Amino acid sequence: MTELTTVVHDASEIVVGPDENEAIERHENAALAVVDGRVAAVGPTETVTDEYPPGNATHAIDADGRSVLPGFVDSHTHGLFAGDRSDEFAAKLRGKEYQEILAEGGGILRTVRAVREASDEQLRSNLLGHLDTMLAHGTTTVEIKSGYGLDTETELRMLDVIQRADEIHPVDVVATFMGAHAVPEGTDAEAYTERVVDDQLPAVADQGIAEFCDVFCEEGVFSVAQSRRVLEAGMEAGLTPKVHAEEFVRLGGAQLAADLGAASADHLLHANDDDRVALAEAGVTPVLLPGTAFSLGAEYADARAFLDEGGSVAVATDFNPNCHSQSMGFAIALACVGMGMTPAEALLAGTHGGARALDRAGESGSLRKDAPADVAIVDAPSHVHVPYNFGVNTVKTVLKNGEPVHGEGES
Repeated sequence: MTELTTVVHDASEIVVGPDENEAIERHENAALAVVDGRVAAVGPTETVTDEYPPGNATHAIDADGRSVLPGFVDSHTHGLFAGDRSDEFAAKLRGKEYQEILAEGGGILRTVRAVREASDEQLRSNLLGHLDTMLAHGTTTVEIKSGYGLDTETELRMLDVIQRADEIHPVDVVATFMGAHAVPEGTDAEAYTERVVDDQLPAVADQGIAEFCDVFCEEGVFSVAQSRRVLEAGMEAGLTPKVHAEEFVRLGGAQLAADLGAASADHLLHANDDDRVALAEAGVTPVLLPGTAFSLGAEYADARAFLDEGGSVAVATDFNPNCHSQSMGFAIALACVGMGMTPAEALLAGTHGGARALDRAGESGSLRKDAPADVAIVDAPSHVHVPYNFGVNTVKTVLKNGEPVHGEGES
């Protein structure tokens, strides 16, 4: 038996997603009806409410001239961690380079030590707190990577915590295995690559939680050849590849992502025209992370050059101890100001683009008919206010599968 879950009515606009030309599609003075957790109708308020009277719905929400958006899809985070690295932020402001901090045992390796020492309960509590913040800022789907374990036992623990959080939290959590995130102390990249391939990946496959396999293809971390070994072994284990590529130098990670048909290539601050063409031709989604450039004081990725190649671009937070922001709204603002994207382009990149980067296009990141009703209602008349009112959380209400999970109507 079908149930009229929710009617959101009298919105100033409802952003549906991209149209066939990748431009924004939106309805003004609009309403949205949700049946059994999915969008049943979207269009002019009078038309939708005639067919789906708000009085017949379990939840009737008067948007009262606000903008209604798809819930954000944050397609790149390292949101499960322990410890605090705020002192490293201060060190970077004094001029210390990130690679220098890493070489001194800080950075990723410092978080690895903290995660190994943390209990499962502490890790779960940390993650649930971050998910609460993400949800309050409008994120309804998020990718979380492992990679702060760097040994089989801790990587499996991290993935188990990610799964358990997904089971109990409204935000959909997508798990990525990233054992090849850094080279642990006491070994070298070649020997550790063998451990990831021979020990960690078979155990991760047996566990059956991770959906993707990622690798930090970067100078001084994993070479293109080592990254290929990890990702190809991951593919044999049933995991879809992702690549941290061209963040600090252009090493060849973007071309590797194209060769392997990866779901995404991420960072891409130093990608060139050849890389952009290869990714577009291979259907690999570029995931741009302006918060990382902001936190490092680095140059931003060239979003316009990627957009000119066609296809979708994703924008994500890269939330981690070195880029400490859970807000997709802030990432979208930086995409506009730092990368020259229009508000519409940045919004689509933080919704539909993120869904593409997680192989969820059509299931997340849009409000088309039959899509899951993951909704963010902004306390402003237009989606432009998300980046325009930067530094402030503009999200008032969040629905997951049509059910209020934050703000108005939350049970």
